[in-house]
Amino acid sequence: MPSSSSRVAVVQAAPVAFDVARTLQKARDLTSDAARLGARLTLFPEAFVSAYPRGLDFGATVGSRTPEGREQFRIYWESAIDVPGPDVDALAGIARGAGTYLVMGVVERGGGTLYCTVLFFGPDGACLGKHRKVMPTGSERLVWGCGDGSTLPVIDTGIGRIGAVICWENYMPLLRAAMYAKGVEIYCAPTADDRETWLPTMQHVAIEGRCFVLSANQFARRRDYPAGYHTAFGDDPDTVLSRGGSCIIGPLGQVLAGPDFAGEAILTADLDRDDLARARLDFDPVGHYARPDVFRLIVDETSRAPVEFR
Repeated sequence: MPSSSSRVAVVQAAPVAFDVARTLQKARDLTSDAARLGARLTLFPEAFVSAYPRGLDFGATVGSRTPEGREQFRIYWESAIDVPGPDVDALAGIARGAGTYLVMGVVERGGGTLYCTVLFFGPDGACLGKHRKVMPTGSERLVWGCGDGSTLPVIDTGIGRIGAVICWENYMPLLRAAMYAKGVEIYCAPTADDRETWLPTMQHVAIEGRCFVLSANQFARRRDYPAGYHTAFGDDPDTVLSRGGSCIIGPLGQVLAGPDFAGEAILTADLDRDDLARARLDFDPVGHYARPDVFRLIVDETSRAPVEFR
């Protein structure tokens, strides 16, 4: 049985945008720091390896693309990682070196398409699974493809059942219901949303799912992006592009850590797994509080390849 209490950490930091090698080194240092704080699980933000391209338009308007925008996409594509691949091996080594479960947001290269992906690693370095974001938001759809139902894992671990739902996927009620039905206990929500409304969203998910919710967002300034990064944010190196707001929430909606808007940080909390059963006394969204005679959800977990060779 998983242990009753475990310390977890969420990392609020910026990558070295578009530089995978330096971002992996920063991830190594931050994961080691979290492990020294006693964390048995460490969550990083959405698209940490190696960039959330905040403010870029990739030269696209309705009916038009620019050569400069196509070059921006080439740079972004080059800074994505292959899964599996050597950068995944490096992340496995980071988890193994720190002896922690590692949940990492990456930009995954799949042929000519990029995906916003979360990778799960065990403390022995094993890659336990991945989740591709099923619905990118707004302009993200220009540069990220949609995942399918084949990457919706909830993973049994020594500290509980871990799953991930990325950013505004958390506003998809049917996706949340699928995760609850899989028995998620530590619900990871890497994000790029730094609005005031994100904390109550995370509290709602925790109360609805009767699970622990961990959310990690980047704290990023203009200086974390390269000199040639041209956006409406300007070139002042101190301009804050993403202000964080990372948090850890208990299964009755109580805020256990955060939200933090002050800068880069590692937030920790001790999760008592017994709180999960206590919270389900009066509410279980896929159990005694469900009405399958009225409402049912069908989830298709098959892989949807655009081309099949038989």
